[in-house]
Amino acid sequence: MSVGGTHACGLREDGAIACWGLNNFGQADPPAGVFTEVSAGSWHSCALRETGYLDCWGDDKHGQTSAPTGGRYLGVSAGTRHSCAIRERGVSCWGGRTPPPIFPQTARQPTTQQEEPTVAPPPTVDPQTPDPEPTDPPDPPTPTPTPTTFTALSAGGFHNCALRSTGTIHCWGIGSNARTTPPAGSFTSIAAGSSHSCAVRSAGTIACWGFSDNARTTPPSGSFASVGAGPNSAHACALNGAGAVSCWGLSSDGRTAAQTGTFTAVTAGAAHSCGLRSSGAIHCWGNNANGRAAAQTGTFTAISAGDGHTCGLRSSGAIHCWGLNSSGESATQTGTFTAVSAGGAHSCGVRSSGAIHCWGSNSHGQTTVPSGTYTAVSAGHEHTCGLTSAGTVVCWGNNTYGQAPASAITP
Repeated sequence: MSVGGTHACGLREDGAIACWGLNNFGQADPPAGVFTEVSAGSWHSCALRETGYLDCWGDDKHGQTSAPTGGRYLGVSAGTRHSCAIRERGVSCWGGRTPPPIFPQTARQPTTQQEEPTVAPPPTVDPQTPDPEPTDPPDPPTPTPTPTTFTALSAGGFHNCALRSTGTIHCWGIGSNARTTPPAGSFTSIAAGSSHSCAVRSAGTIACWGFSDNARTTPPSGSFASVGAGPNSAHACALNGAGAVSCWGLSSDGRTAAQTGTFTAVTAGAAHSCGLRSSGAIHCWGNNANGRAAAQTGTFTAISAGDGHTCGLRSSGAIHCWGLNSSGESATQTGTFTAVSAGGAHSCGVRSSGAIHCWGSNSHGQTTVPSGTYTAVSAGHEHTCGLTSAGTVVCWGNNTYGQAPASAITP
């Protein structure tokens, strides 16, 4: 266990880290994994993995969490504005106020004559004058807390959930079945389904809430990296650290069937699921009506399964959609994109410029995008939400249950 300035961290028996206390810089949000040592500093923390590599998190204003890459370490200690770690041969430190290097003393140059060294007389000391009391160094200034923002979002059937930079979750929209009442704690990934939601905790376990039929809120045990669900999905899928896929919930049409191979992303549609293999190829399973789960050629970097169609982002930045196209949701689009999302009967993508472009059904204004610069987009059943570059969320489309209010959602 290690106690820092405003928080504390402990090492569990299984090697996982738990932290608690003030978390304004994320100093109490440890990464998942197996560790052998942990150290809590004033506003940051560092830990040593069982592999010998370092992880630091929290305030990095002075570079105190920017550990040097390469090499293995034997121990680590987090200070106020800096950190130090023991290597097999020596010590490495980083951050602000690291100690200056110690230079060897310069040797005295020989002289041609044997001279007696000149010794300075001792200073005169008044025996009546006491030695001055040592003074403590001034306390370091309190860092200015970083403003809280949203870092990820997911639009469901009639509700949405977003992940704050603190790791906590905020949900809004229809509140029946407690679908907008997320659990407390710190999370790293979020996915909203038709009437349920799931998220990956910082420790790697999955928590689900909302409508619980077909065991959609009963995720498997284990450690996971990400989770996916669609706006009309009654199931969810998750990806563990080794790249294996697990799905649960409504299992008809084989949508939750076990899959083999290594994946980098996974998504759940209304009645089908898709994953992005490590090779960049797309693999889908479940209901294949209108070819929504049909095999595709090419290399992709992102995948999103909607109600009756699927969209992928090619390595070139182009968007390719397939499946149902009754409202133009799978129509070909031009331009370069950085993200894509397939919704109920519409689709959206984030262009390289930061603008959002949507196509397909506009029955409730779900493809009428407000101007602005965005970093992410999520298409719901009949509404859409975008994550702005300022870290707020803007939604548009069907607002029957408050899922797409006129004003921006702030953390």
